[in-house]
Amino acid sequence: MSDITELLERIRAGDEQARHDLAPLVYSELKKLAQAHMRRERSAHTVQATELVNDAFMRLVKQASVDWEDRSHFYGIASNVMRQILVDRARSRNRLKRGGGALHVSIDDVVTVSVERDEDILAVEEALSALEVVDPRQASIVTMRFYGGMSMQEVAKALGVSKRTADREWAMTRAWMRRALSG
Repeated sequence: MSDITELLERIRAGDEQARHDLAPLVYSELKKLAQAHMRRERSAHTVQATELVNDAFMRLVKQASVDWEDRSHFYGIASNVMRQILVDRARSRNRLKRGGGALHVSIDDVVTVSVERDEDILAVEEALSALEVVDPRQASIVTMRFYGGMSMQEVAKALGVSKRTADREWAMTRAWMRRALSG
């Protein structure tokens, strides 16, 4: 675990070799995060977990300004990056679906209809953005649980609070998100 933190510090200092050394140490955990994110994607998604891991890793190691605290901090930020990648793709698909410079076709000309979850992803993202304004810590809890697939014990550790405190905040956060998504 301390190897990861040390490598993150070396990356921040500009050590290119540390970027290469970090990848095999974090790949399996990043893949688990990506798979947790992918479970929440629409059924006909075009991105694979491996592609999501690679995109997220490239964005992460380019962030020279991040003061990596430890491996939990790294994985928390990785989960946020993956979420943002998926949200950006959903927005792009929505833009394309709404026209986006494509040839417009009459609904009568459409033979098949696919059910996509892009609207759901965007609704969750909108609610999460609103929650970040109200309570950034609770927004972090949603990100870690919903997108990162972290257990409450892992969330508590990442936040530096007791599991009981994290559980209490998670209950309040779930209620807030439920209201935001139903309204």
